[in-house]
Amino acid sequence: MPPPNCEHFETGAEVAAPLDVCTSCVEIGSTWFHLRQCLNCGRTSCCDQSPNRHATGHFHATGHPMMRSAQPGEDWRWCFADELIYIPDGAGRYEIAED
Repeated sequence: MPPPNCEHFETGAEVAAPLDVCTSCVEIGSTWFHLRQCLNCGRTSCCDQSPNRHATGHFHATGHPMMRSAQPGEDWRWCFADELIYIPDGAGRYEIAED
């Protein structure tokens, strides 16, 4: 049986579909590699492989711990606070990915 989800997993927020841009990068005229969406407020930001790492910056500025990939075809979530990655379990739920 997989371990239970962390205390941050259920955010209680309903977020709209992610944007197809990192708004912070657009504001400064920069580019991004992949996009992530905050599951606490819905903000779409760039990943840590991007020059500006806006998703991680958003976590540090707001304390919003849960994000998901905003890349087409990807379905996973990340808890910044607990450093846990979640993947679909095949039954419509998410489970912590094992190493």
